[in-house]
Amino acid sequence: MNYKIAVIPGDGIGPEVIAQTTRVLDEVGKKYGHTFDFTEVLAGGCAIDAVGECLPKETVDICRQSDAVLLGAVGGPKWDDMPGKERPEMALLGLRGQLGLFANLRPAMLFEELADACPLKPELVSGGLDIVVVRELTGGIYFGEKGIKETEKGTAAYDVEEYSEMEVRRIAKVAFDMAMKRGRKVTSVDKANVLESSRLWRRVVTEVSKDYPEVELNHFYVDNAAMQLVRGPKQFDVIVTSNIFGDILSDEASQVTGSIGMLPSASLATGNFGMYEPVHGSAPDIAGQDIANPMATILSAAMMLRYSFGLLEEADAIEAAVKKVLADGHRTADIAKDGEDVIGTARCGDLIVAAIQG
Repeated sequence: MNYKIAVIPGDGIGPEVIAQTTRVLDEVGKKYGHTFDFTEVLAGGCAIDAVGECLPKETVDICRQSDAVLLGAVGGPKWDDMPGKERPEMALLGLRGQLGLFANLRPAMLFEELADACPLKPELVSGGLDIVVVRELTGGIYFGEKGIKETEKGTAAYDVEEYSEMEVRRIAKVAFDMAMKRGRKVTSVDKANVLESSRLWRRVVTEVSKDYPEVELNHFYVDNAAMQLVRGPKQFDVIVTSNIFGDILSDEASQVTGSIGMLPSASLATGNFGMYEPVHGSAPDIAGQDIANPMATILSAAMMLRYSFGLLEEADAIEAAVKKVLADGHRTADIAKDGEDVIGTARCGDLIVAAIQG
């Protein structure tokens, strides 16, 4: 099979981790008889520098013509003084909105080989940890009405949190469908004791749950969910929540695993199309030094094979290769302890490619 992938290397360490990821995908293609056609496009700070805007129309057009999008990272202090609407990070919001990427999946997995990196007591994560945060991605406060107005207290700014029944229903279905393939438990996170939008959210999620009688549904207020993630993370399987709450909780869940450099993510549209990127940022302070960890991006590619292309065996092969490299004692600098074998970005790619080759 032939697959067209739009590649956005982006800023900072993005080009380095993307380079190793495309190498891994090429190796998978050779082994399993697929061809991956990569088309590089601009987004983020590098796009601002090149063409004066963070998300060129050509980038969106090429993404729409592709089967999936692979993204490195965007942003950095170089562009911190730019107005909000022109910042590199706005490229992400633009891609999500224009490509219809309404469902963000962020697995928080505790790799057995990296258990020592977990900041929680061992008894809280004994036996491993595997949580998926399903975050609504194109609605809520990030996309709602916003502005500045004058009040009797002076200048004020506002951002509106708004959700429709349709938006809640479709993200809830994603979460319940995923739970059916996992532990059959969904935790819906809201702030229904205060927010009207959360009361609608809770009502619609409860309605959707009636179509999934095999799945247990719990409702948590967001403050309690944040507490429970560090108090008893193993009680969670699939967490579904709004854009802003998901942004916060998925970062917390990733830190519970102790290794943000290992965590992938997927942003899905209706159908098979999706954009895949690591959870970590652009890390400009280590860019160009061959020390960045490419494993999160490589694991994001595995999610692309699984969710957009339906290549389950190939996705498993990438994940198994990453685990083998870890099991063999190799570590990039961000996850290494004293005395462990520290490898660079390119060497990490070499080892994963070799593990896929067998």
